[in-house]
Amino acid sequence: MSKLHVTTSVNGEPVEFLCEPYETMLDALRGQLGLTGSKEGCASGDCGACSITLDGRLVCSCLMLAAEAEGHEIRTIEGMARGEKLHPLQQKFLEHAALQCGICTSGMLVASEALLARNSNPTEEEVRFWLAGNLCRCTGYDKIVRAVMETAAEMREMRP
Repeated sequence: MSKLHVTTSVNGEPVEFLCEPYETMLDALRGQLGLTGSKEGCASGDCGACSITLDGRLVCSCLMLAAEAEGHEIRTIEGMARGEKLHPLQQKFLEHAALQCGICTSGMLVASEALLARNSNPTEEEVRFWLAGNLCRCTGYDKIVRAVMETAAEMREMRP
């Protein structure tokens, strides 16, 4: 089989790569593009460790073919920080110790950012529902939920 040429945007930067027709977006990110923040936890869309956004919609990159990225905007965990300045969610995850082994962390952060882009004032129940597709075996979720809730509150206060 011949490889497919994909032209897309990743974290705001134009990107081109070649991929096999059966290759997942997760494999392309971690392989050709060298973006290893997204993790493979299950390869079946059940754990959320590979979460990215596609045109602002949260998706599991292990379930998406790399060729499907053609012409779309992909955002990964690597696109959250601005240089050395952490995204407010990343900072709160650190402050709340909302991470341990790190396998789920990038997916949790990407999913949390997607939630706050849609709902700047989520209830605790909404945060828990939104993150239900992201599994964590280490933290028990409470610290993660608190970090998201506090970030949402601080981000609202910063708006004009």
